[in-house]
Amino acid sequence: MTSATKTLELLSFFSEQHPEIGLSQFCKLTSRDKATTYRHLQSLEIVGFIEKNPLTKKYRMGPAVLPLAQIRERTVPRKSAAKASVEQLADATGETAHVSVLSGTTLYSLVAVESPKHSTRAIVDLKTLPLHATASGICTLAYGPDILTQTAKQNLERFTAKTQTTEQGLDAAIQRVKETGFSHSKGSIEEDIYGLSAPLFDQSGTIAGAVSVASVATRFNADAERTIKHQLILASRQISHNWGGSIPNPIEACWSKTLAET
Repeated sequence: MTSATKTLELLSFFSEQHPEIGLSQFCKLTSRDKATTYRHLQSLEIVGFIEKNPLTKKYRMGPAVLPLAQIRERTVPRKSAAKASVEQLADATGETAHVSVLSGTTLYSLVAVESPKHSTRAIVDLKTLPLHATASGICTLAYGPDILTQTAKQNLERFTAKTQTTEQGLDAAIQRVKETGFSHSKGSIEEDIYGLSAPLFDQSGTIAGAVSVASVATRFNADAERTIKHQLILASRQISHNWGGSIPNPIEACWSKTLAET
């Protein structure tokens, strides 16, 4: 990892839950010494990517990221083109719906909508989604380039007792997606959360991300699964269309076969 990469990586630790991070906390998060971490933070501060809160003395996102984010959404309007479909998906299933977008070998959470139909809901609060431990991740592995699977196998971190941590198990999960058109995760990232995902494609004709539903395990049954799968198909087609893509015929055939069998 180059010095520039290590410097820019610091930005990935900010979130809505952690809008401000101090120097010592950055050292713990990165496992780097204080002098190196401070030098990287100074580089980001000079160009305005971060700034120091004068009251707390902690670092927060700086003003320079705002125009970059706006340019990204104007030129590659992923979030705005997916939001309406995600809201419809959450309403139709009564569960949390979310979309992730693939960039390189990292799967980023793009937009999530919680259904108001239940007081107990799945919360999607990850900025990046583990490729091996989420329905979204396994879905992108199934339809993405081999480098994605190679990357996933290099870090088979265990999150729960049900997390897939073997290469053979991950290969089997990927194969099931290719056969059905859907990805499943049952308690692999959180014990009481079941996930179902379908792939998304853009104008390049390649995998661009995934649309998913995260359901509380106690509400997940055969009827709910069929409803979620049907609604995922509709959402996948619409979002892919909005992103300039379409669903490949082999996946459409897999969906038809899967729904006919359930």
